[in-house]
Parts: sequence; structure tokens; C-alpha cells
Amino acid sequence: MNSRKLAAAVAVVLGATLATGGCTSGAGSAQTRSGCVQIIDEATGKKTGKCMPLAPEKDRVDLAKPVFSRSASITNPLHPSSQVQQVIYGGQVGGKPFRTEFTLLPGTSSIAIKGEQVKVRTLQYMALSDGRIEEVALDWFAQADDGSVWYLGESVFNCQDGVVADTAGTWKAGKTGPAAMIMPAHPKAGNVYRPENVPEIVFEEVRVKAVGQTVEGPYGPVKGAITVSELHMDGSHEDKVFAPGYGEFSTGNPGGDLEAVSLAVPTDVKPGPVPGGLTALSNAVRTAQSGTVDPAAVQKVRAAWDAYRSADRVPQLLTQQMDRDLDTLTTAVKARDAKGVHGAVLRVAQNDLDLHLRYEPLATEEAARMSLWARQLTTDAASGDTGAVAGDVTSLELTWARAKHSTEAAKAAQIDAQLRELRDAADRKDTAAAAKAAPALQTALATAAPPQP
Repeated sequence: MNSRKLAAAVAVVLGATLATGGCTSGAGSAQTRSGCVQIIDEATGKKTGKCMPLAPEKDRVDLAKPVFSRSASITNPLHPSSQVQQVIYGGQVGGKPFRTEFTLLPGTSSIAIKGEQVKVRTLQYMALSDGRIEEVALDWFAQADDGSVWYLGESVFNCQDGVVADTAGTWKAGKTGPAAMIMPAHPKAGNVYRPENVPEIVFEEVRVKAVGQTVEGPYGPVKGAITVSELHMDGSHEDKVFAPGYGEFSTGNPGGDLEAVSLAVPTDVKPGPVPGGLTALSNAVRTAQSGTVDPAAVQKVRAAWDAYRSADRVPQLLTQQMDRDLDTLTTAVKARDAKGVHGAVLRVAQNDLDLHLRYEPLATEEAARMSLWARQLTTDAASGDTGAVAGDVTSLELTWARAKHSTEAAKAAQIDAQLRELRDAADRKDTAAAAKAAPALQTALATAAPPQP
């Protein structure tokens, strides 16, 4: 997809556009005419002629038609989509650091299913590999009257070098396929359901393996978790854990591709001021990201990090990520690898802001993320990296979709205009124009403030 189409794609994401589609079948089995859901070869994307080992229909709990009369209030503790404001995931995928920001967007929208307008909540999925944008999606959820949660589709944009490469995986209930149960009201071991049920586009079948489990959360044990096994279109299985207050808690296996919750808002929020040690760490990180990164600057960040984690409770996953990224930064500085330095500093800065979610309002942290991406844009534009600049602008736009509603109207309009200017520069691959426009955005962000109640 070219850069102009990228702008249109991002506009869809920013606007959370939900087109209503035609009617298809309701809940139930979506299969090929032969009654076989074929395994898809992951490398080629082609059907293999082999059928998936599906569970018997008698085990499925998603065959009854859901009733949606209060669908936008999603309170199921194992998928609290309208209650959790943001969940941060960390881990590794494909041997690279992987990070996800899963954020509830304001308001509700509607999707038409068999003539019924179902209100949904929209969550923005923003996935970053090595700190850079890799995938964006809008996920649409609704809760049935019995307490089960249903997945009504997703609009997907897969990125490469900051530009949308394809939209594979996009589907919508009522148009592409049926609504799909993503969490039963009261899951039991042996329950089977299909969170995605459009064979050859998206398909997953889940079997609940265990319930009533206790898992180690970011800040202590979490009771009431469940473990499921998920069957994918390529015939492979993957375990996932869902936990109260978080929803999807972890996926994958240690030693391979693994994603797990770093922390969630408001689940992990702690009243009280930001610890002084965390403020000192943030100051050291911002100085490093904005200036020349040399061994002395890295040492200041590492010293501040060591002092902070010895004085405050830091989730194990975030500790591992910060240690890893600081080690990578140290190595890159020694090797005089400028690109490696820029990437590692970005990831360190992202980790630092995650720690603030424990203590500060989400709106404050979204504004800080906007500033982070503006600083990164200045660095990437100065180095002439057009792909990184395009990704930075996209990341700014996506974060702005979450932050705009908390910004005073006149200042929001000013930031809108500056982002349009940066988008135009990125589309033209004009890094000089982007470098020239970036400082004005940084100034505007520094003076932006949420509207007064």
C-alpha cells in the first residue's frame, strides 16, 4: 500500500469507522461446503486439503443466538473490555522485543447483524516490534445478556517500514461472518467456542483446559484465571491464560514467542504521588533520547534505573525488559551503531512511561507518549530514515486518537493541523520537512492540557 493509502487507512483507525454490512448467518458453525475447515499453510496462505481436528459440536457453548440488550457494558471479569482502560503486553515474537498497547477508545459504535444494531466497544490494538509499529487493529466487542462476551470483528492494518502492507485478517460480523464468542459467561473445563469463525480469513477454536487458577500478576497473585488451548488456521495449538481484571493475560510458551501482561489500568493503579526515583529515571531517559547518547548518558540511565527498582515494586516482566533494553543500548553505544542506539533508547523510554501508569492518569501518560514519539521523530528525521519517520507519524496519529478527547479543544485543533503537516511530509518521504515541522508539534504538546472539568 502506498503512503497516500496509508493516510486513508489511518483515518479509518482514528475515526473508528464501523460500516454496517449485509446479513449473514448468526452464531454457529462456519465451514466449507464439504463440512471441513481446511488447514491453511502458514507460509503460502493456501489450503492444504487437510481438515482441522475440530471439537465435537456437543462441546460447543457458542451455538445459541446471543441477545444484546446492554451490549456496550462489558463486565465479564475474564474479558472486562469496557472496564479496563489500557493493558500493556511485553515479550518477544520472532526473536525480537514485542510490545502491545491495548486501549479502550471513548464512546460506542454499532454493527448491524441481521437488521439488529448491536452497540460495541472499540479497543485499539497497537503492536510494536523492536519498538516500531508493526500492526494496528480496531477490535469490536459486545456482551450478551447472559454475560458472555462476543467478538464482532476487527479492522486490521499490517505495517512494514511504517507503511501499511496489507489488511489481512480483517472481518466484520454481519458482513464477513457471524459474531463469535470470545469468552463464556461462566467458563468450565471442556467448553469449546470459536472466537473467530470465518474460515480462510480468520478462524480459531478454543477449548478451556482449566479454570479457577491462580497466576502471578504484575503486582501479586491473581485468582480465578483460566487456561485455554487455541487451535489456529494452520492446525497449530497455542495456550492462552485469561485473568480477572486483565482479560487476555498471556499467550505463547517460555523460550519461544511469548506475550504477557506488563500491567493494566486501572487494575494495577496505586494511589499516591510518582516516586522520586521514577522521576529521576524519566529525566535521565528523556535527556538520553533528546541528546547525544554516549557511555556517560547510558550510565546515568542505568544508575537511575538501579536506584528506582531497588526502592519500588516493579513487575518482573518490566524489569526483564528494561534490563534487556539497557544491555542492548550499552552494546550499541560501544559499537557506535547509531540505528541500534536509537531503537534501544526508544524501547527504554517506552518502558519508563509504562512504569508511570501505576501512579498517573492514563491521559497524562498518553500525552507523554505523544511527546516521546515527537522526540523520536526529530531523531529519525535528522538521520534521513524515511521508514522510521513514516512509522513515527503513524504512531503519533494512533496515540492521538486515544489522547485527543482529553485535550482542550483549541490546542487539539492546533495539534491536528501539525499532524496533517507531518503526515504530508511523511507521505512525500521528505525528512527535511518532517524535521522542520517536528519542533512545533513538540512545543504544542508541551503546552497542551486536559480541559478543566
